[in-house]
Amino acid sequence: MSLVPSGVTLIRADNPGYMTLEGTNTWVFDDGTVIDPGPDDDAHLKAITDAVTVRRILVTHGHPDHIAGVERLVRLTGAAVGELPPSLQLLETPGHTADSVCYLHSGAVFTGDTILGRGSSVVAWPDGNVGDYLKSLEKLKTFQGVPALPGHGPVLPDCAVAAEWLYNHRVERLEQVKAALEQGARTTQEVLDVVYADVDPQLKWAAEWSVRAQLEYLK
Repeated sequence: MSLVPSGVTLIRADNPGYMTLEGTNTWVFDDGTVIDPGPDDDAHLKAITDAVTVRRILVTHGHPDHIAGVERLVRLTGAAVGELPPSLQLLETPGHTADSVCYLHSGAVFTGDTILGRGSSVVAWPDGNVGDYLKSLEKLKTFQGVPALPGHGPVLPDCAVAAEWLYNHRVERLEQVKAALEQGARTTQEVLDVVYADVDPQLKWAAEWSVRAQLEYLK
């Protein structure tokens, strides 16, 4: 049985990477709603317009891998941006970024980068906020047994389980940062070297964002 609700199709952009996993997930509804058009890419935008008559465009947050294609998709289709259809409910879930939101559909939560299909989401300092992220995860922990349809990676069967794991992971990281400070780390780089020593060098810049956000929270 598919975890994707009836009337919803996944169109994945061909922009794989360390931060985008297999690529940006664009969610297309039979009623013409599109969540996260993704990159400004000819083939991807054509796949969207071939799949449905686009009537409205929604985004989960303002990072380019989710919204770069919005302007051209509007020009191509005349779709309205930000118009919420009756079948979706907006959930404000700041933390990854200040503008992060999720969308609740009957039988699924579209989580953007607040919950990824694999791994943990970066708190994108200075826009992101650890305290806000923890509160948002608390909110998402209430959706027990409801699939999470993320902005990157595979669909997860239980939004609450994913949110619980991410919450505990974030709290564990905060404890590690506090321990590093107690052991004498003073700068962002010193905390980064202790807490994220095993992180892929290609992702150190993202880990630095999280460290800065964690230090701000601990103040």
